[in-house]
Amino acid sequence: MSDSQPLRDSFALVGKSGDEVPRYFYSYLFLIAPEVRPMFPVAMGVQRDRLVAALGTIVADADDPERLVPFLQQLGRDHRKFQVVAQHYEAVGQALLATLAYFLGEAWTPELQRGWTDAYTLVARTMVQAAEADSSVNPPWWNAEVVHHEQRGFDLAVLTLRLEQPMAYAAGQSVMVEAPMLLPSTWRSFTPANAARSDGMLELHVRAIDGGLLSPALVYRLRQGDVLRLGAPVGTRLGLRASGGRELVMIAGGTGLAPLRALIEEIAWHGPQRRVDLFFGSRDAQGLYDMPALQQMAQAHPWLRVTPLSGANAGTFDNRSLAVPVLQAANWRGRAFYVCGSPGMVSATVRDLANAGIPHELLHFEDVR
Repeated sequence: MSDSQPLRDSFALVGKSGDEVPRYFYSYLFLIAPEVRPMFPVAMGVQRDRLVAALGTIVADADDPERLVPFLQQLGRDHRKFQVVAQHYEAVGQALLATLAYFLGEAWTPELQRGWTDAYTLVARTMVQAAEADSSVNPPWWNAEVVHHEQRGFDLAVLTLRLEQPMAYAAGQSVMVEAPMLLPSTWRSFTPANAARSDGMLELHVRAIDGGLLSPALVYRLRQGDVLRLGAPVGTRLGLRASGGRELVMIAGGTGLAPLRALIEEIAWHGPQRRVDLFFGSRDAQGLYDMPALQQMAQAHPWLRVTPLSGANAGTFDNRSLAVPVLQAANWRGRAFYVCGSPGMVSATVRDLANAGIPHELLHFEDVR
């Protein structure tokens, strides 16, 4: 995008109005295009956060097409699950320009309006083209039947799903999940706990989040035979390619185990085999909900070692960092680190690993919520 600095400056100015900005945007959008309201959840808090985050990414990467274009293409493909079509982009553009004009006031000049109009036209065209290309290859979502729902704790369940049609994904990628019979139009991201299988079976580890919508429904209300919808796989930060073939140290907190277990399965099935040390942390023994399966994997694969961390052995886990007991276990020089868990745990653990001298390029992480 040419002359993108005015876009960044105006977006920063609008951002000072906080939550009022996405509230105004969606109110305006639903007023001029009421037919799109059913595409969105009843509770709009998360959706408003996603809007601001997406706009922030677009503005920040406006001068970097190598980053921006793939982001927009993925965004366009991902919106297919909401049944968004080309016509909807016009209403969204009108709502965006109206929102900017309202909050910028006298700073909303004809030149700035042209700049934002041109920028949005490019964004919409890129997203629409990606969505149209994807429609000839993939469905807008995958239906997945619940074949097993196992309660592993008061607030945690392991779901075994059977996909109606094949889904190609790499271990470590996440999928958006909707339970249309329980909470229509409410989507949340989960990472499968297994590598892609030819039989279409897929496992999700779900913890009910306080104040959440979808996760408690999946833990407490979902039943065998129910059908979920899964969006297209996204994400590369936790993929094995990032490790460059190095030996691995994996640190999981709670259901952050899921993507790391998928990576281990990927190594077991497709290689190349390398030493993997997995540390699985929890505040108590009950939180180590998947230890039997992990122990079976370790027995089957001599290159895998699993170390549970709970209670007194969890070191600083109560402060949401697992770095201390991991660093005390051995000298991990040259190993690649994968960290996954709650946002607080991941942030604290990565910080402590970096402070201990682990190079940034060897730290791979993502939080689960």
